Amino acid sequence: MTDKALSHLNVIELCTLVSGPYCTKLLADFGAEVIKIEPPGIGDCARRRGPFLHDIPAHELSGLFLHLNTNKLSITLDVTTETGKGILKELIKQADIFIEDNPPRVMEKQGLTYNDLERLNPRLVMTSITPFGQTGPYRDYKAYELNSHHAGGEGYLLPIHSDDPDREPVKPGGIVGDCACGLSAAMATLTAVYFMVETGIGQHIDVSKQDVLMSLVQHHVCTFTNLGEVHHRLGKGFLMVLPMECQDGYIIITVVTDREWRSLVECMGNPSWALDEKFLSWANRHWYSDEINPRVQAWVRQFKKEELFHKLQAKGVAAVPVNTAEDLAQSAQLKERGFFADIDHALAGTLRYPTVAYQFSRTPWTAMRPAPLLGQHNELVYCGRLGFSKDQLTKLRETGVI
Repeated sequence: MTDKALSHLNVIELCTLVSGPYCTKLLADFGAEVIKIEPPGIGDCARRRGPFLHDIPAHELSGLFLHLNTNKLSITLDVTTETGKGILKELIKQADIFIEDNPPRVMEKQGLTYNDLERLNPRLVMTSITPFGQTGPYRDYKAYELNSHHAGGEGYLLPIHSDDPDREPVKPGGIVGDCACGLSAAMATLTAVYFMVETGIGQHIDVSKQDVLMSLVQHHVCTFTNLGEVHHRLGKGFLMVLPMECQDGYIIITVVTDREWRSLVECMGNPSWALDEKFLSWANRHWYSDEINPRVQAWVRQFKKEELFHKLQAKGVAAVPVNTAEDLAQSAQLKERGFFADIDHALAGTLRYPTVAYQFSRTPWTAMRPAPLLGQHNELVYCGRLGFSKDQLTKLRETGVI
């Protein structure tokens, strides 16, 4: 079998929920060996977050956990004990990368800062993912994704287009923000690994979720810092990035140029109202959007979104159906690219998972293993890697260390 792109890397993960586990998932998906450390008995908090398979709230049936932890090994370890801390350090001695998402003061109190660990492994790349980073007055503040999004300045821009531009802000759906932070952390980690391979010197990467999410709207921030102008959501207008309702969902139509407007009018059958001279220029169409949009919406409502998408596409009008999860799962495009894969799990059974957003010609993604059961690889790691006997493993289990 061809080696995976990152099969030479050994990673220790001490993370919960989304950002850290998503970071290490990206590394594991391309061959890095990721040893996930979970608290004995309870495991990663994600195991207690839904959706749950068959609505059974069991820690091996969390869809969130199953998705975020494919291709990883799981061991249990109480790193708050002296014995557990010592074992963690032994693992880090052998590792290339250590990813953690604990509060800075916790790592300092436990003697697990980069300065502590660098002495054990000078080549170590350590990535710390926290809501506000390792420095500053907010360094010890806790936050969930809802807090992080608004702290990063994105919330006040959403929804981007609305019939009511003064409505309250919202956060993006799902876990997109935490995944963006995990993606940024993975990119930064691999950059530091490249430097480590070239120089033999590791380093500490301080990832602030606020900084990551702010970088997604940095042009708005820079507009204020340089011009003193605050950008808000756009509200309605003839840019028509407003979702328009079809018979079976929504479509977004974007008409900016005069050519696009003429093409849209032709698609609509050249209605007399659209030929009015006051709609000939872009500026006027924007100004009279309150007259245009309801009429376009009435026409759009006659079609199914896929039918209308192809009708507009044929005339060169920019449009896109608003895909639901069902649309994506049945997408011919995603099927052709093999985006979904069936993975068999000992307790959850065979489920269909999203895979990766990019394809490598020489070291392609494959499903090497499902998300691990809690502590599934204790014997493999403790006996096979660290040389513990089975009697020692039993004692560690009896004393609550693992």
